Amino acid sequence: MEVFEAIRKRRSIRQFDQEHQLSDDDLKRLIEAGCLAPTSFNIQNWHFVAVRDKAVQLELRAVSFNQAQVEECSVTLILTGRLDAHEDPSRVLRNASDDLQAMFTGMIKGFYGKDADLSLQEACRSVAFAGQNIMLAACAMGLDSCAMIGFQSEEVTRILGLPETHPPLLMLTIGKAIQPPKPRMGLLDFEEVLSVDRFGHHPLTGTLDES
Repeated sequence: MEVFEAIRKRRSIRQFDQEHQLSDDDLKRLIEAGCLAPTSFNIQNWHFVAVRDKAVQLELRAVSFNQAQVEECSVTLILTGRLDAHEDPSRVLRNASDDLQAMFTGMIKGFYGKDADLSLQEACRSVAFAGQNIMLAACAMGLDSCAMIGFQSEEVTRILGLPETHPPLLMLTIGKAIQPPKPRMGLLDFEEVLSVDRFGHHPLTGTLDES
């Protein structure tokens, strides 16, 4: 599937075929797509928890405002940030030269080591990039998805046994849709979302294509 087609076709789906199962190979393809997303310093400050066990999905549904897709999808994917990723840069520099390892180790630890807020902000950015990659890959594979933030983080952490360094930042439900998505509620026009050269300068106008 061509990339722009996948971008347009990807929609939030909330009604999934409960009989559909995601193979290990397909799950690995989705995670690989996520791991190819960009991260600062190649820090790869994420960890993914794929839940296919219906009993665990039911627990997650209960702490996600009873949203049915959490239980009914083929896999409920929790994208966590890794707030301690900067502490061991060697894990992401394994293929770098000795000179690059020495340089980047100092830069990574110096940049993130004293700023917990920055580590969380960076994890949020990284997880967002990874999540979008995963959803577009799912679309290209003939699957459907829904990105969710409607869950109780502390309860998700408890259910999945997440350490403090791995907060759950995003939930993706992935599977096969049984109903088409609802019509889009309306995209903003170009002049509402785009400034050129300086803020408030809107030479490019018109309506975005919602099809």
